[in-house]
Amino acid sequence: MDFLDIHTHKTATQAGVISIQSLSLTNDIFLAMPKTKPISVGLHPWFAKIDHLELQMKYLTVVANQPNVKQIGECGLDRFRGEKLENQIIILEKQIGLAEKINKPLILHCVKCFSELIAIKDRLKVKVPMIIHGFNKNEELGQQLLDKGFLLSFGLAVLKENSSAAKLIQSTNNFFLETDDTDISIEEIYQAAAILKKCSVDELKARIFTDWKKLNSKN
Repeated sequence: MDFLDIHTHKTATQAGVISIQSLSLTNDIFLAMPKTKPISVGLHPWFAKIDHLELQMKYLTVVANQPNVKQIGECGLDRFRGEKLENQIIILEKQIGLAEKINKPLILHCVKCFSELIAIKDRLKVKVPMIIHGFNKNEELGQQLLDKGFLLSFGLAVLKENSSAAKLIQSTNNFFLETDDTDISIEEIYQAAAILKKCSVDELKARIFTDWKKLNSKN
């Protein structure tokens, strides 16, 4: 059974690992998208511009329908970078609409905007899975997000025993694992998570892979 790295910015492939490479259309609107390797594509809130939204959404709609595009994103909200928040919300909601139309999960970046994100999910009654990547906020917020139907993805933080990510992993099975832009291997992250869950790495791989297959069963 392969390791699943649900969110990475690394381009290299590795035997025994299924990596979902995250690509942002806003870096280069004419970027050639891979046709076979698993990827996610979206408009990152750091770079997306409301003035370019119509053109970028046209391109994203075409690319997102490729079979190897497994997720829409990373997209989301960031209180400290990017467009003003009301514009970020418009950009995010357009991508949510696309994800709903083609029935693909969303991989989300969220910085200090969790109340807004929850409100959007409730207001739009979003049905596709919404995965918050790199989660390492407090346990109470993590549980609130899980209760609202979000999924969480953890990365480097699980290597720190007292981190919120490490504590949340012990109390839930609704999570994925990722390397993001770190140099830590996905194997190390799984090993740390397996210790926290008091299970074998193989058991954890099987559970995560099964959950991922369910997310992608209709696309």
